[in-house]
Order: sequence, then structure tokens, then C-alpha cells
Amino acid sequence: MDAGGDRVLHSTNIAVIREVYDSEYSQHCFSVELEKALDSCCSYIVIEPTQLGDETARWISFGNYLHKTAVLSGITSIISGFVWPQSFTPQAPLSILSVLCTGLYTASWQFDHCVKYQVERDPRKLARLPVLGALTAASPVVLVRKDDTRRKILHCTVSITSAALCIYKLYCTIK
Repeated sequence: MDAGGDRVLHSTNIAVIREVYDSEYSQHCFSVELEKALDSCCSYIVIEPTQLGDETARWISFGNYLHKTAVLSGITSIISGFVWPQSFTPQAPLSILSVLCTGLYTASWQFDHCVKYQVERDPRKLARLPVLGALTAASPVVLVRKDDTRRKILHCTVSITSAALCIYKLYCTIK
């Protein structure tokens, strides 16, 4: 790594955002380096700067929370529609929650490269990374690139199915 804070790209496709403060704009440089690493689709991204790592981990966790909320509320809405076929009370709010979470997730994360990454917390998997021994930070955040196609299909399908069943039930009730 050079003194300018550039990321180090290893042959194993690992980007390391080093915590090197060489100017008053270092925090901005760290963010730019993270964007470069995300754009280059590295398999692993190690973030040494604590603030950037924490913010990135929280952003990914919030996206995971929206995804899980969309899926769980959608599935619960579908099940409640079959359990209580004459009532909208449990089904409609859950379906609305599912669609809102899916919409927010899609709008906020559709063009964000962070959506392709998860925070790795398993010490056994982290121990396999060759660069961890050479880091200066005590607890870096490690991002692992994952294929998110299935999770997008899952929450969109569940939300659309939930909303369609709710609309169909409303149509049958009005008819």
C-alpha cells in the first residue's frame, strides 16, 4: 500500500481499506476507496477505519432487516389469508408492511454495490483470510461478496403474492 491510502488488491481478490491518516480529508478518502473496492467487485473487503466500517456494517444490517421484515410479514400475511379467509384484519396490514419494506429495499439498495456484500463475523472464516495478520486495526469489518439474486426474487415474490391475495380477497368481498 502506498502512503496515499490506496487500497491493496491481492491476488486472492481482497481489498483492504487501510487506516492511514495523512490529511484532514482522510475520512473522505476512505469512503472513496471503499467505493472503488465495491465497484471492482472484490470477493472480500477489509475495512480498517472504525467509523467507516461501523457505518457500512449498519447499512448492510438495515438492508438485511428490511429484507427479513418483507419476507416474514409477507409469508405471515399469506398464511393469515388462508387461516382467516373472511377477515382482512391480520392480512392487509402485514401485506402492506411487506410491500413497503420491499419497495424501500428496492429503492434504496437497487443501485448500491453494498447490497452484494454481507458482514463476515465467523472467526473461523476470518482466520482463512491471508491479510488479517498484517492489519493495523484491532477489529476491522470484513465484507464478503454474496450473490443476492435469490433473496431479491424471494422477497419480491412473497410481497407480490401477499398483495395479490389481499387484492383478490378485497375484490371478492366487493363483488
